[in-house]
Amino acid sequence: MHLLHVTPVLANALSFAFEKATDEGKMTIGTLVCVSLFSWTVIISKILQLFKARRATKKFFAAQRATRDPLDLYKRELEFPGSPAYEVYFAGAEELTYHLKNNPIRVKDVTKISSESIDTIKVVLERTVSTQALALEKGMIVLSTAVAGGPFIGLLGTVWGVMETFSGVARAHTASLTAMAPGVAGALISTVVGLFVAIPAMFAYNFMVTSIRALTQELDNFTSEYATQISHTFADNRALADEIADSIRLLQQDSKRTAIESRPVEALA
Repeated sequence: MHLLHVTPVLANALSFAFEKATDEGKMTIGTLVCVSLFSWTVIISKILQLFKARRATKKFFAAQRATRDPLDLYKRELEFPGSPAYEVYFAGAEELTYHLKNNPIRVKDVTKISSESIDTIKVVLERTVSTQALALEKGMIVLSTAVAGGPFIGLLGTVWGVMETFSGVARAHTASLTAMAPGVAGALISTVVGLFVAIPAMFAYNFMVTSIRALTQELDNFTSEYATQISHTFADNRALADEIADSIRLLQQDSKRTAIESRPVEALA
């Protein structure tokens, strides 16, 4: 009984073509292998980063939307590592805490902040969103380079190899298929390797761009939502007349308190 023997045609073709490739073709293949290594490193790291960001952001949104206090999670010192939305929240909460401490406005025994402070907090939120978006997009240039440049680098190696093959045929004064086939095969392997580099990078790039766009949109929506929540809770929305009346009332109270404190001890007795 004879065992069925399966010949790895593709492996044999690649190994034969690589053996017949010129030195320039092998250099091209080496360059493509380096690009592929960088590409796969980015693919694996970005997939892990996006998966962690998605999972941590989901947990953060569940915790943040369960409370109406903009500073609740900040006061409880809850952390959600890897979540871009949490980084935006933390930056905004930290800036809000600073203004409540250093630029407070007392309105009926409630601490508020001015509209200028609210604008500053919005600037901090927007800056943090931009920083997180850049962090999500970091490394994507490697994938776009692999997608766009891989086939062209392979094509360069192929054209160079074909040119070398025809030059050799011309010098040998023979045009038989047997003489041309090895050189053409060695030239075509560069294009094959270039496609092997570009195709996985293309699928990964499209998937990651879509995921990053979704996360960035969530950040923009959360920023608007959180800024509105801060404004409703801490913004001093009194009318100008009410502000003037409250200021006068506070000045009168301070004047009475100062007058009482400055009376001689004998007069108080």
